[in-house]
Amino acid sequence: MSIVTRSIAIADREARYLNPGELSAISEYFAEGSDRLRIATILMANERYIVERGSQRFWERCPVTPSNSGNPTYRASCQRDQSWYVRLVSYAVIVGDITPIEKIGVKGGKEMYNSLGVPLRNVVECMGCLKEVALELLSLKDAAEVAPYFDYIIQGLTPQ
Repeated sequence: MSIVTRSIAIADREARYLNPGELSAISEYFAEGSDRLRIATILMANERYIVERGSQRFWERCPVTPSNSGNPTYRASCQRDQSWYVRLVSYAVIVGDITPIEKIGVKGGKEMYNSLGVPLRNVVECMGCLKEVALELLSLKDAAEVAPYFDYIIQGLTPQ
């Protein structure tokens, strides 16, 4: 839930107007909007590179895995999922919140991978590789904005 939605929901639940602190936070959110859109554009424009290079790093670290077995269907499925996660991160960057990742990217992803017998440790390692490649494309400030979203995915998919 974005700061705008969250602030309004809280104020409405308490039957009050937004307070100066909430208004200031919303103002800052809108002021940083062009930066969030710029960062998301970089991720979207480089999605194929992030997935290709991230996959290569993953296979260097985990060479014995279905996605690296020579089966083009496995490879395509895994890279499709990786692309989907990069897209979810870009959505989260745009709204400045984990909501786009939370329900389907972590909870649903974990359930799906468990049902398919995909080792979650492999998915976590791959997400780390995607994160590394994505952050290399960004300035330090922009990387600091993006990293927590990848971290949320990684923490959420880490096996207990």
